[in-house]
Amino acid sequence: MTQSEFMAAEETPLRLKILTVNTHKGFTTFNRRFILHELRDAIRATEADIVFLQEVLGAHHRHAEKLARWPATSQYEFLADSIWPQFAYGRNAVYPHGHHGNAVLSKFPIAHYENIDISVGTHEKRGMLHCVVQPPGHDNPVHLICVHMGLRERHRRQQVSALCCHIDERVPQDAPLIIAGDFNDWRQVAQHSLVRHCGLHEVFRVCRGKVARTFPARVPLLRLDRIYVRNVRHYDAVALSARPWSHLSDHAPLAVELAL
Repeated sequence: MTQSEFMAAEETPLRLKILTVNTHKGFTTFNRRFILHELRDAIRATEADIVFLQEVLGAHHRHAEKLARWPATSQYEFLADSIWPQFAYGRNAVYPHGHHGNAVLSKFPIAHYENIDISVGTHEKRGMLHCVVQPPGHDNPVHLICVHMGLRERHRRQQVSALCCHIDERVPQDAPLIIAGDFNDWRQVAQHSLVRHCGLHEVFRVCRGKVARTFPARVPLLRLDRIYVRNVRHYDAVALSARPWSHLSDHAPLAVELAL
């Protein structure tokens, strides 16, 4: 490789497709129908490089006994299948029949991951899953944080503070950072804090002027789900609110194409 070719390769941006979706444990709204197989087909069709999942089941023994199409593996492994060879899971809520939490599916090697408990009290178990991926041919690792915050605003304030502290302590200032998930932040209090204190940019706010409406999926009214970035060159955001997505979860997924 000549010097000019080497410099051109160094300057070539890494382009990524990112998807975030609250899977609602693989069931439709009000748990009327088990649709994990349809959800896997829809996620595959996006051709995402990295998928952020919330409310994904790691195990549920009662469902496994009753449902004929229940997968033999965890839901996140079933969704990853042969498309995303790397995945990480952070268990948040544990109950007699199983557990659920956040997961990240990646086409790139996951060099490290950790799950951080951000629960406030014992009523709602919440967490954030921090993964560091290393795309081949690129020196800088990419930091990913998949979050699911609480329903109470008082709890979310503490959880946002924990997220900001974690970013300050564990994510280098110059590192590419992508944070996605279900923030339950319909009054956009967390939105202002994350932008002001952490230097993050919410992709829909930048691209469309407003944070996306994602809940309920069939007629989105509330702005609950977000994708935040830092040290990203360019991005274009898409809310996936039409069929089949409007019938696969109670949240409309969000997608973004970005360049690092």
